[in-house]
Amino acid sequence: MKRIMIIEDETTLRDELSVLLKNAGYEPIAVTDYSNVSEQMKSANSDLILLDINLPNVNGETLLQDFRKSSDTPVIMLTSRTTEIDEVLSMSYGADDYITKPYNPTILLLRISAVLKRSAKVGAVQKYHDVEVSTVKGSLTRNGSEQILTKNEMIIFQQLLDRQGEIVTRDELMTALWDNDEFVNDNALSVNVSRLRGKLAELGLPEAIETRKKQGYVLK
Repeated sequence: MKRIMIIEDETTLRDELSVLLKNAGYEPIAVTDYSNVSEQMKSANSDLILLDINLPNVNGETLLQDFRKSSDTPVIMLTSRTTEIDEVLSMSYGADDYITKPYNPTILLLRISAVLKRSAKVGAVQKYHDVEVSTVKGSLTRNGSEQILTKNEMIIFQQLLDRQGEIVTRDELMTALWDNDEFVNDNALSVNVSRLRGKLAELGLPEAIETRKKQGYVLK
């Protein structure tokens, strides 16, 4: 049963959401104390959060921005505001979706289902030969041995894995790293690839990444 946290200060709406979610097969967790909402969000171990923008003494967008520093748990923003700037700000702060009040219960449940499915797909364990690849943990595991990758190493490996057997150019890897909002120059890319190779070698796969001179890299 998926746990959904409700952060909504309107009592009637909060109760309606709890009933709606329970009837839909979810486990609702309703917040009623708004003095330490941020800590409750981080410790609830929920699968998704419904977060109102307008809360007592705190702004939902500020809470979301802080929450995104430590968690990838999906968040759907709830608000009575209808201006486009609120939607843009919410999405830029890391919201997975945005719905205005009064909302259609069926539409809200469909949005929740869609966000949970996307989240499950992102968090799924992938396979590279007999290596388990976890994007959530940022790790590679083979025969009980685990290697933890840095964020950049995981981005590089994911790019190579998505196109296994094909040449991935250095420019393409640089673009992927740039999109991650971390500046990486050409030398830093070489260092990251070298470290990734070293970790694959620790798992017994020293020849996993092949360099194609003046072209790029191939994950074999």
